[in-house]
Amino acid sequence: MNKAIEADQNNLTLERQRVWNLLFAIWLIATGATFTSLFFSEIMQLPVCVLCWYQRIAIYPLVVMIPMALFPFEPKIIRFISPLIVLGWLTALFHVLVVEGVIPEAMQPCTKGIPCSEINFSLFGFLNIPIMSLMTFTLLGILLWRSKKIA
Repeated sequence: MNKAIEADQNNLTLERQRVWNLLFAIWLIATGATFTSLFFSEIMQLPVCVLCWYQRIAIYPLVVMIPMALFPFEPKIIRFISPLIVLGWLTALFHVLVVEGVIPEAMQPCTKGIPCSEINFSLFGFLNIPIMSLMTFTLLGILLWRSKKIA
């Protein structure tokens, strides 16, 4: 009987470690995205549109919230960061659709001088900031989903 209890405790410990690792990976990606967005706006002096600000609002808090839940470990943080990642992903998808011309101009929340549909930076000719943001939030969502599945 003791071996069964010990095996269950070991499995629980391994599962908690996997969730911790996934949350740490989410933190690393969110931190990288935060520094990248700051590099684009502050160093490269690229204008920040309204939709980019909304995505920043979704990702910046993760950089502070996740470490507070990792030390000491509190897996309930998943409940609090999930809405931020989902809202960030939806905003990034909307931004990609604006850039692609799918969203009519009347529905775009852009301001004069900094249009959301304008591409100021492109990598490899197709990878622009809205697509990179969508890819980042997608990866965060996948890791979050994996951590929820384990927890």
